[in-house]
Amino acid sequence: MGKRKSGAKLRGLGSNLTKKQKKHLRDFGEEHPFHDEVLEKAQPAQIVELTDSSEQSGSESDAESGTEQVTAYQHLCSTLKNVGEDEDSVSDHGSESEFEDEVEEDQDKDDEKDGSEVDDENDQEEKADVFSKEEKESSTAEKQLAKEEMVQDDTNDLEADFTDVKDEAKFCLENNFIGDGSEDESDDSSDDPFKQHMDTELEDDDVKIVTEVKNTMQSKWNTLGQLVWSSHLPKYTLIKELLVECLKNLHLHKPLETTWPKINGQLLSIEDQLNQQEFFTPLQQGLFNIINSYKDLYYPERTAIRNGEEVRRAYCLHVINHVLKANSQVLNNNAKSRDQKAEVDDDLRDQGLTRPKVLIVVPFRESALRVVQTLIGLLDVKEKLEVSNKKRFKDEYGSSPEDRPPNLKRPEDYEAIFAGNIDDHFRIGVAILRRSMRLYAPFYSSDIIIASPLGLRTIIKTEGDKTRDFDFLSSIEVLIIDQADLYLMQNWEHIVHLLNHLNQQPHEPHGVDFSRVRMWSLNNWSKYYRQTLIFSALQDPQINAIYSKHCFNYRGQVVVSNVPQTGSICHVVVQLPHVFQRLDVANFTGLPDARFEFFITKILPQYREAVMSHTLIYVPIYFDYVRLRNYFNHEEMNFSHICEYSKKSTINRARYHFLKGEKPFLLFTERFHFYKRYTIKGIRHLIFYELPTYPHFYSDICNMLKAENRGDEATWTCTVLYSKYDAQKLTRVVGAERAAQMIQSKKSVHLFITGEES
Repeated sequence: MGKRKSGAKLRGLGSNLTKKQKKHLRDFGEEHPFHDEVLEKAQPAQIVELTDSSEQSGSESDAESGTEQVTAYQHLCSTLKNVGEDEDSVSDHGSESEFEDEVEEDQDKDDEKDGSEVDDENDQEEKADVFSKEEKESSTAEKQLAKEEMVQDDTNDLEADFTDVKDEAKFCLENNFIGDGSEDESDDSSDDPFKQHMDTELEDDDVKIVTEVKNTMQSKWNTLGQLVWSSHLPKYTLIKELLVECLKNLHLHKPLETTWPKINGQLLSIEDQLNQQEFFTPLQQGLFNIINSYKDLYYPERTAIRNGEEVRRAYCLHVINHVLKANSQVLNNNAKSRDQKAEVDDDLRDQGLTRPKVLIVVPFRESALRVVQTLIGLLDVKEKLEVSNKKRFKDEYGSSPEDRPPNLKRPEDYEAIFAGNIDDHFRIGVAILRRSMRLYAPFYSSDIIIASPLGLRTIIKTEGDKTRDFDFLSSIEVLIIDQADLYLMQNWEHIVHLLNHLNQQPHEPHGVDFSRVRMWSLNNWSKYYRQTLIFSALQDPQINAIYSKHCFNYRGQVVVSNVPQTGSICHVVVQLPHVFQRLDVANFTGLPDARFEFFITKILPQYREAVMSHTLIYVPIYFDYVRLRNYFNHEEMNFSHICEYSKKSTINRARYHFLKGEKPFLLFTERFHFYKRYTIKGIRHLIFYELPTYPHFYSDICNMLKAENRGDEATWTCTVLYSKYDAQKLTRVVGAERAAQMIQSKKSVHLFITGEES
């Protein structure tokens, strides 16, 4: 209140001033000394020593007193302080270099006048940039995370988010009992995979074996192709490929036998129906055979265009089947416990230390929306399902056609990945009981948690933070990481941080009845019973690492490993020589330094000549991009740079200067291409500092050379750096046979020519 009154006083004082005097008052917080009123009797001067906390104490007293006015000196000091903080934040951000500041001065008018060749495309891309909203929300979430790590807040994030606390008693498992409806009856068959998995009691010797080296086997299925099976325990090896002739053979919960054919029927093709496939597509049949056996699965062929919806529905069926069986078991045992009223019975142990059983990690709100819609469809028998907070969920996770610009023209995979609401900071709890579903349930009252990596990271936080919480992850029985390749383009550290906090012993009891907790959960063996399902568009060393280091399922693991025989280089349509240069390195940790030294000593000197201008350098990793940018600045090289953090004005200037040849080099990050898909004109020479993560990015970048056809095609070049540790990426670009020859060959240089006329 004090600041408002002081501001009103300043406005009152400046009402009689000229425009120049008002500007000085606004900039410096005081009137110019020339306009000071001179008193007839001079006041004696006072010397006051300002302490370091004078500004802070002044602001505190100002907040306490509503009538005290802020002095002009304090206002000026606070202004200077804010300017200093802004300058520090700009210098620490690191996404813009000193080169940008030099270019910004006195060139805006020139760019508007001379940049007519790229203005039309830039205007359309700026207006149709679907990521402006996503970047703002993502950056805001990242800033919020950093702020929460520095400032200790007394309120918990779980309590700060909207949660439905009205229906707590209705969805409480402890206070409910089994109903009369047949849909709540659990399958007591000994062949039920759920009971076989959850009721198995491991011995101490079994736990020791699980932590040792795995035994691997290979087999081939008609539906999935080449499979690699690995297991620690000999009795849990490979399983046979089964044909689904009847849903009863899958031991599904009874309502799902009715709802699943209705939900999945639209995905079945005419060919599937002719082959008497009434329930699953061939892909779903193979996936569900493995998933339903409670083995870990890594499927690296999930694409948003081709089979994304098939995969989503398959794991949603497994999730809802698992939750319904687990809750039915608890409700049945509640009735038995009420009738017996006796001592603790080990047969009634049916719970974990916390209620959440399933964690589904998805990248965007649109993905969460589709998962929830599938779960609702699987539970909705005769349209009698009650869903609480459904309207709020649609408003927060849905999108309207007006949000998408009409003139946006992007590749098909881009349209499929970034459809709908692409906010990447969210988390929601889902509770299921009988014919009711509760959205926005508190985490400790939820059966299913659907969240993004960033949404979970802002709860888990870092060590030493008093407000961090990850007890709700202690009893996760099914973990699903969908579209894992997209997290490589977001922040992979969030995934690793999440896996490090899964199935840990909780710090508080959270109202659990320990007489109903399974013994293997009390023994802190939950990670050996957790099933992990990873779906990705490609195989990557970082995804392989979490699969090998964080998956300890005692039933074993399965990896679909189909090697591509042809690479994305076959999709390059321009006539272009591709020179692949192998760099030899002793170990993986020394690869970044070896790649940098090889580039600046062997590759870059060849492109410093004037005839080798218009060179685009494609850099997949941001840290390598920063390293190269700093080196170019240190060497005072004339270059432009574009990354995912660049402003639109910087992007437009960089593209224009590169097209005109004013900047011979353009540093270009992979994440920028992933999120924007701009066409860079004026490329004559390409350097792939490292092979792209997505194989079709290689052909996309190479085909950009045809955008400027000026008759100089004979001088175009393409240079690619690779090592033996890039075997998977190289295979996706050139094919399996060629990749094996290039890695094992004594020659370090290999040449391919594309676009030759037959």
